[in-house]
Parts: sequence; C-alpha cells; structure tokens
Amino acid sequence: MSTSIKPAAGVLLQTHGLQARYGDAQALFGVDFQVAAGETVAVIGANGAGKSTLLKSITGLLPVAAEAVLLDGQPIGGLPPEAIVARGIALVPEGRRLFPSLTVEENLRLGGYTGRPGPWNLARLYALFPILAEKRRHPATSLSGGQQQMVAIGRALMSNPRLLLCDEISLGLAPVVIKEIYDALPSITGEGMSVVIVEQDVLVAQRVSQRVYCLQEGQVSLEGPSASLSREQISHAYFGI
Repeated sequence: MSTSIKPAAGVLLQTHGLQARYGDAQALFGVDFQVAAGETVAVIGANGAGKSTLLKSITGLLPVAAEAVLLDGQPIGGLPPEAIVARGIALVPEGRRLFPSLTVEENLRLGGYTGRPGPWNLARLYALFPILAEKRRHPATSLSGGQQQMVAIGRALMSNPRLLLCDEISLGLAPVVIKEIYDALPSITGEGMSVVIVEQDVLVAQRVSQRVYCLQEGQVSLEGPSASLSREQISHAYFGI
C-alpha cells in the first residue's frame, strides 16, 4: 500500500535519492531533484551524465523505487508509463519518435488518448504551430526536422500534462528553428504548466529556465537560479575541472 508524503510548498515533482540502472550498470546515484508548479527547469551536462536517464526514471521507462519519485507527494516511481501519463506527466523524447505510417494530425491525436481534461486540443496546437495545420494530412516523418519536433511537442501537449519533459528538443536543428520552438514556450507555460528541458546549449538552458541542474556522472554537481550561475560555476560542474 503506497503512502503519501507531504510535498514541500509549491513543489509538483520531487526525486529523493534516485538511483537508476541499465542492467548491471548504474546510471544515477542518489539524485535529488524538484520542480515547482509553474516552473521551468533546465537540466544540463555532458553526454552520458544521466540527463535522459533522469527523464526515463520519472516517466516509468526505467524501473526505480516507488518512493524515489513523488508527484504531489505521492510515490509514482516504477509505475507503468501509461499510468504516469494519466497522472499528468508527458515526455517529448529525444529523436521525436513519431509514427511514420501516420499523418501529422493522427500523431497529434494519439497524444490525447488518456482523455485528460485541459486547454490543449488540435485547434490550439494549430494556432501555436500554424505550419502543422497546413501539413496536417502529410506523413509526419515527411516534414522538416523542426516541424517534426513541433509535432512531437504537440503530441505531448495533447495529453494536457501538468509537467512537460523535453529531451534535447533542439538537437540537430538550425538556430532559427530552435528560436522558433523556444519562442513558443511562454504560450505553453502561460497557464501554469511546469516544464523540464534537457538542453546541450548552456546559454539557451539558462535563458529559458528559472533554475538549472547540472548532472555529472549520474549525480547532481550544481543546482541554482539560472540567472545567477556563472560560467565558471557551470564549467566546473559540467566538466569537473
């Protein structure tokens, strides 16, 4: 029988001593992480630092201890991914993972399968990303990389999440496209949605978030307000030098 733990004031999601493994290889070592309601948090770190593993642990794609992940103080660690989506957490995965046999609109509609109530629907998504309305009958994977990323974000938003997790959404995209995608962020967070962004570009990560976590070799090496962290602090936390 699960127990409820009183969350810190205003905190939506917390991890406590989170450990994660891929078989015999341990990838996370006691990660403490939290996201407040309505907050945008960036996660940075070198390749292999554990950033994607953190998101997979939160969303049930990796088995973790129940008490290691809390949503509103309720243990959700190790629940099936579909149960976590139903509770209001959605993932925009690295690489987009669109269904090539489906159109843009069919991919978007799949995101709403849980029937969670909320403000996001096709009309609102098409207002946010008008190019998707134009391409709605095209195969999703026939679009440009930036447009496919918009589909992936839109599919996640269709589940009307309270917490949106974005894994490397700028990877491989041109700077002008990255700017267009991040320019949409205020419209996404404007009604109190929390967002976690895994981002390789440190300057972008600081610009779009309120707080930054840096991971190094599966542990938190730095955490603090985005605007006040110096280059020296981040370099030391990022590279360990």
